[in-house]
Amino acid sequence: MKKKSRIGYNPEIELAKGATLTAASYDKTQTIVVTAEKVTVGGKPGIVEITGPATGKLDAGIDGTINLWLSIFRYMRPDGTTDHVAGWNIPLILNPKQTPIETAKSFAAYINAGTRPYKAKATGNITKASVAIVFTKK
Repeated sequence: MKKKSRIGYNPEIELAKGATLTAASYDKTQTIVVTAEKVTVGGKPGIVEITGPATGKLDAGIDGTINLWLSIFRYMRPDGTTDHVAGWNIPLILNPKQTPIETAKSFAAYINAGTRPYKAKATGNITKASVAIVFTKK
């Protein structure tokens, strides 16, 4: 939704706005920690770090999953219109012994295939990996 604003555009303020990144692991052995929590309009990435092999999903329920959330936010464009960016909940079901880099690549593939204005890059190895998520207005 775009709405015209009466207040002037301030690039410093508007480019610092963005989604708050949060994460949670419901797996016994694979953890996820947010190391940079703001995915800004100006290009600052949100970053999560994943460690440990996964126990994985063994039965019904939330156990054996790992989740990312990007919050709802609004920002003003240079033409004075306001863009509303929807939030996004990204859950993954983990396989037994899934490595951190496999989980990171799964998150990146899901985000990159989505229609939301985000792109992601996975880096790391079998013991520790990270996912960097950037805002990309299409």
